[in-house]
Amino acid sequence: MDDEIYDRIIFLADPELNEPVLVIALEGWIDAGLGATNAIGALLDTIPTEVLATFDTEYFIDQRARRPIARIVDGITTELTWPEIQLRYGRDGDGADILFLIGPEPDFHWSDFVDIVTDAAGRFDVRLVVGLGAFPAPTPHTRPVRVIGTAPAPSAHLLAVIGSVSGELEVPAGINSALELGFAEVDMDIVTLWARVPHYIASMPYPQASAALIEGLARTAGLTLDASHLRASADEARKRVDDLVTNNPEHSSMVTQLEEAVDEVEGPSVSDEVPTGDELAAELERFLRGEAN
Repeated sequence: MDDEIYDRIIFLADPELNEPVLVIALEGWIDAGLGATNAIGALLDTIPTEVLATFDTEYFIDQRARRPIARIVDGITTELTWPEIQLRYGRDGDGADILFLIGPEPDFHWSDFVDIVTDAAGRFDVRLVVGLGAFPAPTPHTRPVRVIGTAPAPSAHLLAVIGSVSGELEVPAGINSALELGFAEVDMDIVTLWARVPHYIASMPYPQASAALIEGLARTAGLTLDASHLRASADEARKRVDDLVTNNPEHSSMVTQLEEAVDEVEGPSVSDEVPTGDELAAELERFLRGEAN
């Protein structure tokens, strides 16, 4: 990587890390039920972290699309808080090192961003990269949230336990897809975990998805992480959705049909329960149309 590109990341610390896991949760793409947003928020609330590096906001972020926040006191503008992409570091419950890549998804220069992130991961001997996301799916809220994965070919072995979408799927890509291919080029294992959120509540916070992502991250990366507080919130959210569904015969019928579709297969594997590529593409298209309205 040339020096000019390397200047787009500013290192603020140089900790001694022992083969950390890099967790990626950048805002701006598909995140049904705020599954990934609230998962990374919960992790940062429970794990003390420090900033390891920041990225050049002017180079990567469209500030008209992601405007800074102005602080105004008695009519006087006192400061601007700019959107910022950060690399943070901390430790899990057993002392294992973790890196967190957080902030808005870059608007510009994706190739440069991928080069910088993969270079930084190599600098700190990252052993595994895990992305977090959530998508709307034809699944009922009355069943456990399933987590599936996407990965480049060299990391396909990670999908054996997680499960994946069957068939061929073409959808607009987020930065995670570019990072998956970038890490494959530098021979680093990467997998993105996707929580399946019931499509009929994909626009409201769904803590079940966030808890499932944290638990999936813990299993995949061998980390000790706590999602118990999210599980408590999930119970409350389940009751609210139950009330909404019960009071709407059309929604109640739909949930029953989804339950029957899931339950009709005895002892299904994760891969049996995930939608086909065509079904997922249709759900994503409906979700994106809803966001645009």
